Amino acid sequence: MPEEILPAATNLAVTLAWTTGAVVIAYFLGVGVTWAMRRICAHRGWLADIALLTPRPIRAGLMVTGASIALQRSSPADASWRPWVDQSLRIATIATVTWFVAKLVTVVERRMIDKFGGGDTGLTDADLQRRKVRTQLTVLRRLAIAVVVILGLAAALMTFPSFADVGKTLFASAGVLSVVAGLAAQTSLGSVFAGLQIAFTDAIRVGDVVVLEKEWGRIEEITLTYVVVQVWDERRLVLPCTYFTTTPFQNWTRSATEILGTVSLDVDFSVSLDEMRAELDRLLDRNELWDGRSGVLQVVDAVGGTVRVRITVSAPNAGALWDLQCFIREGMVVWLQNSRGGALPRWRFEPAPAPESVPQPRREFSRAGARADHGLFSGSDAAEDRNRAFDGPPDDKQA
Repeated sequence: MPEEILPAATNLAVTLAWTTGAVVIAYFLGVGVTWAMRRICAHRGWLADIALLTPRPIRAGLMVTGASIALQRSSPADASWRPWVDQSLRIATIATVTWFVAKLVTVVERRMIDKFGGGDTGLTDADLQRRKVRTQLTVLRRLAIAVVVILGLAAALMTFPSFADVGKTLFASAGVLSVVAGLAAQTSLGSVFAGLQIAFTDAIRVGDVVVLEKEWGRIEEITLTYVVVQVWDERRLVLPCTYFTTTPFQNWTRSATEILGTVSLDVDFSVSLDEMRAELDRLLDRNELWDGRSGVLQVVDAVGGTVRVRITVSAPNAGALWDLQCFIREGMVVWLQNSRGGALPRWRFEPAPAPESVPQPRREFSRAGARADHGLFSGSDAAEDRNRAFDGPPDDKQA
């Protein structure tokens, strides 16, 4: 028995040494290959992106390949531990291939963005198409990676004999389509389909300015299941994709980034509207945020002792509009204080005249002490007595 264990242990040690050496050699070979790819393909578009994004899966693939070759050459095929080691190496090979393909999908996305959606993704009309393309490519990349991972898992399961028939059936049978369609009605996959709908119906794009849930912000990220909105105060609002397909919201940059805004002021009736318009023109001319499309001052109300003035201004985007509104509001307030102090709202009132003295009718009392209009109590002798007691002449009360 010990004689049988000793050769097996020796073979295992030799195999482990060969496999370790092969893995180390493969790792350094991968480092050299990826370094050479970066040096040679530094400015060659697709090849540069492949060299930049795929070094890790390439090294992992070379290491798994080296381990497999060393194992085949150094260990007996009838060893008891060979089946599960071979199974592990097959799964590792599938995993590295899946990883490499997913990175290639990212390379394709990057090249397409550089070609069709590159450049700035700000809030101007020239950026609308770029933001649209970038949003759709990002969603497609995530969907493609999800499909690649699912296929990789299916391939890994098919390496097990018990799952081989199941995997072949799923790949060959058209019934898988009906399964996916049925599951799409569920909440989880419903969000995925909503994410695809958002990306390709152009309802929102990365960088769009939206108002939702009483919050103003910009679309920061669109995934297959949720959307991240960066609120103006740098908070992040995370909403499911189904929110944007079932709930109304405002998109301020849907087809154009230009936007109008208003500034309202309450002034006195004595204000000079012509001078106020001249001051508005001066403020607009000195501010670069104004795009020149609209700069109007109108009186929209004149009740309650004040005049309501509304100023309408325009800006190239929502952020510039907010700053422009604050600038105009502050400038007009300073002008009212310095140049037209009398135009600030004032409360006016006139005191009512003092009421004239009206002679009070003299009350007449009968001899018995009751008032001529029968007093408070009447109708019986007892009532007359009570009337004299409570409402009689002062002399009678003292008596």
